[in-house]
Amino acid sequence: MKNLKVKKLLICFLSLIIILAISVILLETFSNYKVSKTIHLDAPVITKKSIVINAPIEKVWTIFTDVNNWDTWQKEIVDPKINGVFKNGTTFNWKSNGLSIISTIQTVEVNKMVGWSGPAFGAFAIHTWYFSEQNGKTVIRVEESMEGWLVKILRGSFQSALDTSIVNWLNYLKIESEKN
Repeated sequence: MKNLKVKKLLICFLSLIIILAISVILLETFSNYKVSKTIHLDAPVITKKSIVINAPIEKVWTIFTDVNNWDTWQKEIVDPKINGVFKNGTTFNWKSNGLSIISTIQTVEVNKMVGWSGPAFGAFAIHTWYFSEQNGKTVIRVEESMEGWLVKILRGSFQSALDTSIVNWLNYLKIESEKN
């Protein structure tokens, strides 16, 4: 009798696991995200941050667009690799906060703007970076939106992680750019 109950419980548990796995596979397969040059203002997670860097815009731009070396100054990024020249349509691979990401550059306006987007498990993000110069200093404004089934489920966690990540990224870029 006890073995029968354990067997039924095990079958129920395995059935639940299979249903969850199929659900995740279907969500990943049929998720459709719209690529755009700017963030999606209707996304469940959005962050907008800015920083002033005491360095010329050309220096900041050079550091920022050298994707292959992001991990030398940005401690949250692992194994960045650009697959070609830094221009519209080029992809790059990177890992951030445990997620493996393949991003596609959507917009490059030298010393003015960079935009890219990319999917990760259960999520899709659009990053837009704006560069401007004021009195010999560089002002960077970054906006990012995240959407997807996992982002909707864990909205608070994603919002907090994204806010922290962007603030860190800006601070790391400031430190690197202000080195002599």
